[in-house]
Amino acid sequence: MNAKKFHEPKAATVDAAKKYTATITTSKGVITCELDPTRAPLSATNFQQLADGGFYDGLTFHRVEPGFVVQGGDPLGTGTGGPGYTIPAEIGLKHTKGALAWARTGDQVNPQRRSSGSQFYITLEATPFLDGQYTVFGYCTGGMDVVEKIRRGDVMNKVTVTVK
Repeated sequence: MNAKKFHEPKAATVDAAKKYTATITTSKGVITCELDPTRAPLSATNFQQLADGGFYDGLTFHRVEPGFVVQGGDPLGTGTGGPGYTIPAEIGLKHTKGALAWARTGDQVNPQRRSSGSQFYITLEATPFLDGQYTVFGYCTGGMDVVEKIRRGDVMNKVTVTVK
């Protein structure tokens, strides 16, 4: 597990006027996603700080539900781990095919719908039944064919975020 300490972003550090591109290099190929610093500024900030700190490098996709989602970002690989914090919900964007969104615990223990500090999923199909419940913070713009090839245990070799 990554020994570096990460902290919940208390304020957004992303610039809404700039373009944030996440590149997720996996054992199956490269996935590219555009983050949305306007509609999900804390989420974009958090994802960028984790990527910049190497948090995701070497982690696996621990959950794959065909026709639904692939999920990763858990340092334990079990679906129960994270960086030690959650982040406020920024619910509003739609779950289209290729949506990049935060996982979270259920409403019964998380009525504020706070997002996981690190676990994210990518939708394999449009999943409108998730709209209004989970924070979507970006969308895949390339490599959806790679997302569709991901299997449980596949590795994220490196995650980077570039800013233009």
